[in-house]
Amino acid sequence: MRGREDEWTDLMRSANAGDNAAYHRLLKAVTPVLRAGARRGLARAGQPVDQSEDIVQDILLAVHLKRHTWDANAPFAPWLFAIARNKLIDALRRRGRRVFVNIDDFSETLAGAPVEDSVAPTEVTSHLNGLPKRQRDVLQSIAVDSASIKETAAKLSMTEGAVRVALHRGLTGLASKLRKE
Repeated sequence: MRGREDEWTDLMRSANAGDNAAYHRLLKAVTPVLRAGARRGLARAGQPVDQSEDIVQDILLAVHLKRHTWDANAPFAPWLFAIARNKLIDALRRRGRRVFVNIDDFSETLAGAPVEDSVAPTEVTSHLNGLPKRQRDVLQSIAVDSASIKETAAKLSMTEGAVRVALHRGLTGLASKLRKE
């Protein structure tokens, strides 16, 4: 486990320094772990595990939008798993459930302080306004309003696949814009 956490930390440091290939490798490495944790958390809460992909997408979106808040001198995994835990709790709350979510769903060891939001709402709005309407609407719904992909698809009269594509394109556009700044 220690080797994996060190690798993730190194990849995140490289990604934050502008290495897109490292960022892609990091996301590819953490996604199966996040998916398994989300499935376990949903199962423990008595919820259908087929909704785990929405939670994973929420986690990855939060990581992407808040990666600048990660302390490069700290290990990456505790920061990631704190976000994952919070997104799982958010998803369960949206379903009207009040349950205890065991952090072990995401990791056996977790150290560090909770992650706080550090992006001002006006800054988020400014970045979203620079995107095409469909991408902006999807990101607003998922990232800001905390709607699931399924809820967003219904609200915007889109297929879930189209929502995922718009989400990915929107994130790519935001990442490109933020790198230029």
